[in-house]
Amino acid sequence: MKIKHKYGLLLADFTLAFNGKSKVIENMVVDTGAARTLISQDVVEDIDLHVDLHDRIVTYFGIGGKEHAFRKRVDQIQIDDFIVEKIEVDFNDFGYDDINGLLGLDLLMKAGFTIDLRHFEMERNG
Repeated sequence: MKIKHKYGLLLADFTLAFNGKSKVIENMVVDTGAARTLISQDVVEDIDLHVDLHDRIVTYFGIGGKEHAFRKRVDQIQIDDFIVEKIEVDFNDFGYDDINGLLGLDLLMKAGFTIDLRHFEMERNG
């Protein structure tokens, strides 16, 4: 699959399904330094994905300091031809206008992606 090179970052899109609704989440940073995938909660409000009492609150530590997120099980995430069902992902107030989150190692490794920086592509290895 083609990935974009913009703002000095690698960006990919994927589809998220939750409670019978789905949405293409654009401009996710392909981030091999992020252990988990993190999505802006603002970008999924229109499919009624919100924090509730059953969600776990998690803490992230990084260059920007300490951040909090809520972890929720979604029905499905599809990245190109890779589909994973019933997976927990994290959501927070990401705070960037044109970037909607981080595509972390949890999904990159589960899919077995190889990143080709010469051609700006991600391919699955099985």
